[in-house]
Amino acid sequence: VGLESEVAKLVASGDPLVQIQPDQPYAELWMGAHPRGDALIRDNRIPQKTLGQWIADNPACLGAKVKDAFQGQLPFLFKVLSVNTALSVQAHPNKELAAKLHAQFPEHYPDANHKPEMAIALTPFEGMCGFRPVEEIVSFLQTVPELRALIGEVAAEQLERSGSDDPRGVSAALRVCFTRLMKSEKKFFVDQLNMLVKRISQEAAEGKDTSGSNGDLLLRLHSQYPGDIGCFTIYFLNLVRLEPGEAMFLGANEPHAYLHGDCVEIMACSDNTVRAGLTPKFIDVLTLCEMLNYTPAPSSSKIFPAAQSQLDPHVYLYDPPVPDFTIMRIEIPASIKLYLISAMDSASILLVIQGTAVGTSTAAASEMSLQRGSVIFISANESISLHLSSPGMLLFRACCLL
Repeated sequence: VGLESEVAKLVASGDPLVQIQPDQPYAELWMGAHPRGDALIRDNRIPQKTLGQWIADNPACLGAKVKDAFQGQLPFLFKVLSVNTALSVQAHPNKELAAKLHAQFPEHYPDANHKPEMAIALTPFEGMCGFRPVEEIVSFLQTVPELRALIGEVAAEQLERSGSDDPRGVSAALRVCFTRLMKSEKKFFVDQLNMLVKRISQEAAEGKDTSGSNGDLLLRLHSQYPGDIGCFTIYFLNLVRLEPGEAMFLGANEPHAYLHGDCVEIMACSDNTVRAGLTPKFIDVLTLCEMLNYTPAPSSSKIFPAAQSQLDPHVYLYDPPVPDFTIMRIEIPASIKLYLISAMDSASILLVIQGTAVGTSTAAASEMSLQRGSVIFISANESISLHLSSPGMLLFRACCLL
Protein backbone atom coordinates (compact mmCIF):
# COMPACT_ATOMS: atom_id res chain seq x y z
CA VAL A 1 0.00 0.00 0.00
CA GLY A 2 1.28 3.50 -0.88
CA LEU A 3 5.03 4.02 -0.80
CA GLU A 4 5.58 0.80 1.19
CA SER A 5 5.20 -0.93 -2.19
CA GLU A 6 8.30 -1.42 -4.34
CA VAL A 7 6.03 -1.03 -7.39
CA ALA A 8 4.88 2.39 -6.16
CA LYS A 9 8.46 3.49 -5.33
CA LEU A 10 9.68 2.52 -8.80
CA VAL A 11 6.77 4.24 -10.55
CA ALA A 12 7.15 7.40 -8.43
CA SER A 13 10.88 7.75 -9.06
CA GLY A 14 10.54 6.79 -12.74
CA ASP A 15 7.85 9.40 -13.36
CA PRO A 16 7.80 12.42 -11.00
CA LEU A 17 4.36 13.46 -12.34
CA VAL A 18 2.70 10.35 -10.88
CA GLN A 19 0.96 10.96 -7.55
CA ILE A 20 1.10 7.91 -5.27
CA GLN A 21 -2.00 7.65 -3.04
CA PRO A 22 -0.98 6.60 0.50
CA ASP A 23 -4.02 4.36 1.01
CA GLN A 24 -4.05 2.65 -2.44
CA PRO A 25 -2.51 -0.78 -3.11
CA TYR A 26 0.21 -0.83 -5.80
CA ALA A 27 0.68 -4.53 -6.56
CA GLU A 28 1.88 -5.02 -10.14
CA LEU A 29 3.90 -3.09 -12.69
CA TRP A 30 3.54 -4.58 -16.19
CA MET A 31 6.20 -4.02 -18.87
CA GLY A 32 5.31 -5.60 -22.19
CA ALA A 33 2.69 -5.72 -24.93
CA HIS A 34 0.00 -7.98 -23.46
CA PRO A 35 -3.42 -6.61 -24.53
CA ARG A 36 -4.56 -6.46 -20.88
CA GLY A 37 -1.70 -4.10 -20.03
CA ASP A 38 0.08 -2.76 -23.13
CA ALA A 39 2.94 -0.49 -22.03
CA LEU A 40 2.56 3.22 -22.83
CA ILE A 41 5.33 4.96 -24.77
CA ARG A 42 6.53 8.04 -22.86
CA ASP A 43 8.20 9.79 -25.82
CA ASN A 44 5.48 11.89 -27.48
CA ARG A 45 7.60 12.29 -30.66
CA ILE A 46 6.72 8.66 -31.47
CA PRO A 47 3.35 8.40 -33.25
CA GLN A 48 2.38 5.04 -31.73
CA LYS A 49 1.02 5.31 -28.18
CA THR A 50 1.75 1.78 -26.90
CA LEU A 51 4.55 -0.76 -27.20
CA GLY A 52 2.19 -3.28 -28.82
CA GLN A 53 1.28 -0.80 -31.59
CA TRP A 54 4.95 0.08 -32.12
CA ILE A 55 6.01 -3.57 -32.45
CA ALA A 56 3.11 -4.26 -34.86
CA ASP A 57 4.37 -1.40 -37.08
CA ASN A 58 8.08 -2.33 -36.66
CA PRO A 59 8.15 -6.14 -36.33
CA ALA A 60 11.84 -6.34 -37.30
CA CYS A 61 12.60 -4.81 -33.88
CA LEU A 62 11.97 -8.25 -32.32
CA GLY A 63 14.95 -9.80 -34.12
CA ALA A 64 14.55 -12.22 -37.04
CA LYS A 65 14.55 -15.44 -34.96
CA VAL A 66 12.11 -14.14 -32.34
CA LYS A 67 9.81 -12.61 -34.96
CA ASP A 68 9.54 -15.93 -36.84
CA ALA A 69 9.29 -18.16 -33.76
CA PHE A 70 6.57 -16.06 -32.07
CA GLN A 71 4.53 -14.80 -35.07
CA GLY A 72 5.60 -11.16 -34.75
CA GLN A 73 4.69 -10.94 -31.02
CA LEU A 74 6.91 -10.02 -28.07
CA PRO A 75 7.08 -13.47 -26.40
CA PHE A 76 7.46 -12.36 -22.77
CA LEU A 77 5.75 -10.16 -20.20
CA PHE A 78 7.99 -8.50 -17.59
CA LYS A 79 6.60 -7.39 -14.20
CA VAL A 80 7.44 -6.10 -10.76
CA LEU A 81 5.22 -7.51 -7.99
CA SER A 82 4.79 -6.17 -4.45
CA VAL A 83 3.11 -8.81 -2.29
CA ASN A 84 1.82 -7.95 1.17
CA THR A 85 -1.05 -10.44 1.45
CA ALA A 86 -0.72 -13.89 -0.10
CA LEU A 87 -1.59 -14.36 -3.78
CA SER A 88 -3.82 -17.30 -4.71
CA VAL A 89 -2.83 -20.97 -4.75
CA GLN A 90 -2.52 -21.43 -8.49
CA ALA A 91 -0.84 -23.09 -11.44
CA HIS A 92 -0.47 -22.16 -15.08
CA PRO A 93 -1.51 -24.47 -17.93
CA ASN A 94 0.74 -25.90 -20.62
CA LYS A 95 0.02 -24.89 -24.24
CA GLU A 96 -2.35 -27.76 -24.97
CA LEU A 97 -4.49 -27.16 -21.87
CA ALA A 98 -4.36 -23.35 -22.33
CA ALA A 99 -5.83 -23.67 -25.85
CA LYS A 100 -8.61 -25.92 -24.52
CA LEU A 101 -9.46 -23.70 -21.52
CA HIS A 102 -9.43 -20.55 -23.67
CA ALA A 103 -11.81 -22.13 -26.20
CA GLN A 104 -14.21 -23.31 -23.45
CA PHE A 105 -14.04 -20.43 -20.94
CA PRO A 106 -12.57 -17.31 -22.59
CA GLU A 107 -13.94 -15.08 -19.81
CA HIS A 108 -11.66 -16.87 -17.28
CA TYR A 109 -8.76 -17.87 -19.55
CA PRO A 110 -8.09 -14.85 -21.78
CA ASP A 111 -5.53 -16.32 -24.23
CA ALA A 112 -4.35 -19.66 -25.65
CA ASN A 113 -0.73 -19.47 -24.46
CA HIS A 114 1.16 -21.30 -21.73
CA LYS A 115 2.56 -19.23 -18.86
CA PRO A 116 5.82 -20.53 -17.42
CA GLU A 117 7.27 -17.83 -15.15
CA MET A 118 10.24 -16.89 -13.02
CA ALA A 119 10.41 -14.65 -9.94
CA ILE A 120 13.63 -12.98 -8.79
CA ALA A 121 13.58 -11.46 -5.31
CA LEU A 122 14.20 -7.72 -4.88
CA THR A 123 13.58 -7.91 -1.10
CA PRO A 124 13.44 -11.05 1.10
CA PHE A 125 10.67 -13.02 -0.60
CA GLU A 126 8.47 -15.91 0.49
CA GLY A 127 6.41 -18.23 -1.63
CA MET A 128 5.04 -21.75 -1.77
CA CYS A 129 6.16 -23.85 -4.71
CA GLY A 130 5.77 -27.52 -5.68
CA PHE A 131 4.90 -30.48 -3.47
CA ARG A 132 6.95 -31.13 -0.34
CA PRO A 133 8.87 -34.39 0.12
CA VAL A 134 6.34 -37.08 1.11
CA GLU A 135 7.85 -37.60 4.56
CA GLU A 136 7.11 -33.96 5.43
CA ILE A 137 3.47 -34.29 4.29
CA VAL A 138 3.10 -37.57 6.22
CA SER A 139 4.52 -35.90 9.33
CA PHE A 140 1.83 -33.17 9.08
CA LEU A 141 -0.86 -35.83 8.55
CA GLN A 142 0.24 -37.33 11.87
CA THR A 143 0.51 -34.06 13.86
CA VAL A 144 -2.46 -32.14 12.38
CA PRO A 145 -5.61 -34.23 13.04
CA GLU A 146 -7.81 -31.61 11.35
CA LEU A 147 -5.88 -32.14 8.08
CA ARG A 148 -6.18 -35.91 8.39
CA ALA A 149 -9.94 -35.61 8.98
CA LEU A 150 -10.36 -33.70 5.69
CA ILE A 151 -8.30 -36.16 3.66
CA GLY A 152 -9.76 -39.28 5.25
CA GLU A 153 -8.08 -42.31 6.73
CA VAL A 154 -7.92 -44.37 3.52
CA ALA A 155 -6.12 -41.70 1.44
CA ALA A 156 -3.82 -40.76 4.35
CA GLU A 157 -2.76 -44.40 4.86
CA GLN A 158 -2.19 -44.84 1.13
CA LEU A 159 0.29 -41.93 1.18
CA GLU A 160 1.96 -43.24 4.36
CA ARG A 161 2.49 -46.66 2.73
CA SER A 162 3.73 -45.32 -0.64
CA GLY A 163 7.46 -46.06 -0.88
CA SER A 164 10.18 -43.86 -2.40
CA ASP A 165 11.09 -46.75 -4.74
CA ASP A 166 7.75 -46.26 -6.56
CA PRO A 167 7.55 -42.62 -7.73
CA ARG A 168 4.37 -43.24 -9.75
CA GLY A 169 2.67 -44.74 -6.70
CA VAL A 170 3.75 -41.74 -4.62
CA SER A 171 2.39 -39.28 -7.21
CA ALA A 172 -0.90 -41.17 -7.44
CA ALA A 173 -1.33 -41.21 -3.64
CA LEU A 174 -0.41 -37.52 -3.43
CA ARG A 175 -2.95 -36.67 -6.15
CA VAL A 176 -5.70 -38.49 -4.21
CA CYS A 177 -4.83 -36.72 -0.93
CA PHE A 178 -4.60 -33.23 -2.43
CA THR A 179 -7.79 -33.69 -4.48
CA ARG A 180 -9.66 -34.93 -1.39
CA LEU A 181 -8.52 -31.82 0.48
CA MET A 182 -9.43 -29.35 -2.27
CA LYS A 183 -12.84 -30.93 -2.88
CA SER A 184 -13.83 -30.98 0.82
CA GLU A 185 -17.37 -29.95 1.68
CA LYS A 186 -17.29 -26.23 2.57
CA LYS A 187 -18.96 -26.50 5.98
CA PHE A 188 -16.75 -29.45 6.97
CA PHE A 189 -13.46 -27.76 6.06
CA VAL A 190 -14.45 -24.44 7.67
CA ASP A 191 -15.23 -26.31 10.92
CA GLN A 192 -11.91 -28.18 10.79
CA LEU A 193 -10.01 -24.97 9.96
CA ASN A 194 -11.63 -23.12 12.88
CA MET A 195 -10.72 -25.99 15.23
CA LEU A 196 -7.14 -25.97 13.96
CA VAL A 197 -6.78 -22.17 14.27
CA LYS A 198 -8.23 -22.24 17.78
CA ARG A 199 -5.89 -25.07 18.86
CA ILE A 200 -2.76 -23.42 17.39
CA SER A 201 -3.70 -19.99 18.85
CA GLN A 202 -4.04 -21.58 22.31
CA GLU A 203 -0.73 -23.44 21.97
CA ALA A 204 1.01 -20.24 20.83
CA ALA A 205 -0.52 -18.28 23.74
CA GLU A 206 0.86 -20.92 26.14
CA GLY A 207 4.32 -20.43 24.62
CA LYS A 208 4.37 -23.88 23.01
CA ASP A 209 6.29 -24.61 19.78
CA THR A 210 3.72 -24.81 16.95
CA SER A 211 6.23 -25.45 14.14
CA GLY A 212 5.12 -29.13 13.93
CA SER A 213 1.78 -27.77 12.68
CA ASN A 214 3.34 -24.91 10.65
CA GLY A 215 1.51 -22.66 13.13
CA ASP A 216 2.91 -19.21 12.31
CA LEU A 217 2.12 -19.46 8.61
CA LEU A 218 -1.31 -20.98 9.25
CA LEU A 219 -2.35 -18.11 11.55
CA ARG A 220 -0.99 -15.51 9.13
CA LEU A 221 -2.86 -16.94 6.10
CA HIS A 222 -6.03 -17.47 8.12
CA SER A 223 -5.96 -13.82 9.22
CA GLN A 224 -5.74 -12.80 5.53
CA TYR A 225 -8.24 -15.37 4.15
CA PRO A 226 -10.43 -16.65 7.02
CA GLY A 227 -12.31 -19.83 6.20
CA ASP A 228 -10.36 -20.45 2.97
CA ILE A 229 -9.37 -23.99 1.95
CA GLY A 230 -6.04 -22.57 0.72
CA CYS A 231 -4.89 -22.33 4.37
CA PHE A 232 -4.46 -26.13 4.37
CA THR A 233 -2.18 -26.15 1.30
CA ILE A 234 0.76 -25.14 3.55
CA TYR A 235 0.92 -28.81 4.60
CA PHE A 236 1.43 -29.96 1.00
CA LEU A 237 3.52 -27.24 -0.67
CA ASN A 238 7.14 -26.26 -0.04
CA LEU A 239 7.80 -22.96 1.68
CA VAL A 240 10.58 -21.26 -0.31
CA ARG A 241 12.46 -18.23 1.00
CA LEU A 242 14.49 -16.17 -1.47
CA GLU A 243 17.14 -13.57 -0.65
CA PRO A 244 17.49 -10.61 -3.08
CA GLY A 245 18.90 -11.91 -6.37
CA GLU A 246 17.68 -15.49 -5.79
CA ALA A 247 15.05 -16.87 -8.16
CA MET A 248 12.41 -19.55 -8.52
CA PHE A 249 11.20 -20.95 -11.83
CA LEU A 250 7.60 -22.16 -12.17
CA GLY A 251 7.00 -24.47 -15.12
CA ALA A 252 3.56 -25.50 -16.38
CA ASN A 253 1.34 -27.28 -13.82
CA GLU A 254 3.57 -26.35 -10.84
CA PRO A 255 1.39 -25.41 -7.83
CA HIS A 256 2.51 -22.16 -6.18
CA ALA A 257 1.47 -19.10 -4.22
CA TYR A 258 3.50 -15.97 -3.55
CA LEU A 259 3.19 -15.01 0.12
CA HIS A 260 5.23 -11.88 0.84
CA GLY A 261 7.92 -9.61 -0.57
CA ASP A 262 8.90 -7.79 -3.77
CA CYS A 263 10.17 -9.44 -6.95
CA VAL A 264 10.73 -8.93 -10.63
CA GLU A 265 8.84 -11.54 -12.59
CA ILE A 266 9.08 -12.66 -16.18
CA MET A 267 6.71 -15.00 -17.96
CA ALA A 268 5.47 -16.08 -21.37
CA CYS A 269 3.05 -13.46 -22.69
CA SER A 270 -0.10 -14.86 -21.11
CA ASP A 271 -2.56 -14.10 -18.32
CA ASN A 272 -3.85 -17.67 -17.83
CA THR A 273 -4.11 -18.70 -14.18
CA VAL A 274 -5.97 -21.67 -12.69
CA ARG A 275 -6.79 -20.80 -9.05
CA ALA A 276 -8.03 -22.93 -6.17
CA GLY A 277 -7.63 -21.07 -2.89
CA LEU A 278 -6.48 -17.93 -0.99
CA THR A 279 -8.50 -15.78 -3.37
CA PRO A 280 -11.88 -14.13 -3.85
CA LYS A 281 -11.46 -14.63 -7.65
CA PHE A 282 -12.88 -17.42 -9.86
CA ILE A 283 -11.65 -20.81 -8.65
CA ASP A 284 -11.44 -23.95 -10.77
CA VAL A 285 -10.61 -26.78 -8.35
CA LEU A 286 -11.33 -29.61 -10.80
CA THR A 287 -9.00 -28.26 -13.49
CA LEU A 288 -6.28 -27.50 -10.95
CA CYS A 289 -6.32 -30.94 -9.30
CA GLU A 290 -6.32 -32.63 -12.74
CA MET A 291 -3.42 -30.65 -14.20
CA LEU A 292 -0.89 -30.46 -11.34
CA ASN A 293 2.58 -31.96 -11.37
CA TYR A 294 2.47 -34.30 -8.33
CA THR A 295 6.23 -34.85 -8.08
CA PRO A 296 7.52 -34.20 -4.55
CA ALA A 297 10.89 -32.43 -4.17
CA PRO A 298 12.72 -30.55 -1.39
CA SER A 299 12.30 -26.76 -1.17
CA SER A 300 16.04 -26.22 -1.88
CA SER A 301 15.52 -27.69 -5.37
CA LYS A 302 13.07 -24.87 -6.17
CA ILE A 303 15.75 -22.13 -6.06
CA PHE A 304 16.89 -21.44 -9.63
CA PRO A 305 20.58 -20.52 -9.93
CA ALA A 306 21.93 -17.55 -11.87
CA ALA A 307 25.05 -18.07 -14.01
CA GLN A 308 27.65 -15.34 -14.36
CA SER A 309 28.04 -14.42 -18.03
CA GLN A 310 31.26 -15.58 -19.72
CA LEU A 311 31.24 -12.43 -21.86
CA ASP A 312 30.61 -9.83 -19.14
CA PRO A 313 31.32 -10.46 -15.41
CA HIS A 314 28.72 -7.82 -14.42
CA VAL A 315 25.88 -9.86 -15.98
CA TYR A 316 24.14 -12.77 -14.22
CA LEU A 317 21.90 -14.90 -16.44
CA TYR A 318 18.70 -16.68 -15.38
CA ASP A 319 18.02 -18.96 -18.35
CA PRO A 320 15.08 -21.31 -17.73
CA PRO A 321 14.23 -24.46 -19.75
CA VAL A 322 11.66 -22.64 -21.94
CA PRO A 323 12.32 -20.63 -25.13
CA ASP A 324 10.04 -17.66 -24.32
CA PHE A 325 12.30 -15.67 -21.99
CA THR A 326 15.62 -15.16 -20.24
CA ILE A 327 16.39 -12.51 -17.67
CA MET A 328 19.70 -10.82 -16.83
CA ARG A 329 20.69 -9.08 -13.61
CA ILE A 330 23.27 -6.40 -14.39
CA GLU A 331 25.33 -5.11 -11.44
CA ILE A 332 27.58 -2.22 -12.47
CA PRO A 333 30.15 -1.48 -9.74
CA ALA A 334 30.98 2.03 -8.50
CA SER A 335 34.39 1.90 -10.24
CA ILE A 336 32.77 1.93 -13.70
CA LYS A 337 31.55 5.23 -15.17
CA LEU A 338 30.83 4.12 -18.74
CA TYR A 339 29.02 0.84 -19.43
CA LEU A 340 27.70 -0.66 -22.66
CA ILE A 341 24.34 -2.47 -22.67
CA SER A 342 25.36 -4.75 -25.52
CA ALA A 343 23.31 -5.53 -28.62
CA MET A 344 21.65 -8.94 -28.95
CA ASP A 345 19.50 -10.59 -31.60
CA SER A 346 16.33 -10.20 -29.52
CA ALA A 347 14.25 -7.24 -28.42
CA SER A 348 14.68 -6.60 -24.69
CA ILE A 349 13.21 -4.50 -21.87
CA LEU A 350 15.54 -2.83 -19.38
CA LEU A 351 14.41 -1.85 -15.88
CA VAL A 352 16.50 0.35 -13.56
CA ILE A 353 16.28 -0.70 -9.89
CA GLN A 354 19.12 1.45 -8.51
CA GLY A 355 21.36 4.21 -9.83
CA THR A 356 21.26 6.99 -12.40
CA ALA A 357 22.83 7.42 -15.84
CA VAL A 358 22.47 9.16 -19.16
CA GLY A 359 21.89 6.67 -21.98
CA THR A 360 22.85 7.26 -25.59
CA SER A 361 22.00 5.06 -28.57
CA THR A 362 22.19 5.44 -32.32
CA ALA A 363 18.53 4.31 -32.39
CA ALA A 364 17.24 7.04 -30.03
CA ALA A 365 16.39 10.56 -31.17
CA SER A 366 18.07 12.09 -28.11
CA GLU A 367 19.86 11.04 -24.96
CA MET A 368 17.79 9.36 -22.25
CA SER A 369 18.01 10.17 -18.59
CA LEU A 370 17.75 6.94 -16.60
CA GLN A 371 16.96 6.64 -12.92
CA ARG A 372 15.32 4.17 -10.54
CA GLY A 373 12.06 3.05 -12.17
CA SER A 374 13.03 3.90 -15.76
CA VAL A 375 11.92 1.30 -18.32
CA ILE A 376 13.53 1.14 -21.76
CA PHE A 377 12.56 -0.98 -24.76
CA ILE A 378 15.67 -1.96 -26.77
CA SER A 379 15.21 -3.28 -30.30
CA ALA A 380 17.20 -6.29 -31.49
CA ASN A 381 20.77 -5.44 -32.59
CA GLU A 382 20.78 -2.07 -30.80
CA SER A 383 23.06 -1.14 -27.91
CA ILE A 384 22.95 1.63 -25.27
CA SER A 385 25.94 3.42 -23.74
CA LEU A 386 25.35 4.36 -20.10
CA HIS A 387 27.24 7.32 -18.64
CA LEU A 388 26.80 6.71 -14.91
CA SER A 389 26.14 9.63 -12.58
CA SER A 390 25.74 7.44 -9.46
CA PRO A 391 28.15 5.02 -7.77
CA GLY A 392 27.09 1.80 -9.50
CA MET A 393 23.73 0.59 -10.88
CA LEU A 394 21.42 -2.41 -10.61
CA LEU A 395 19.40 -3.28 -13.72
CA PHE A 396 17.29 -6.17 -14.95
CA ARG A 397 17.02 -6.96 -18.66
CA ALA A 398 14.32 -9.26 -20.03
CA CYS A 399 14.89 -10.85 -23.44
CA CYS A 400 14.40 -14.00 -25.51
CA LEU A 401 17.56 -16.00 -26.31
CA LEU A 402 16.72 -18.52 -29.04
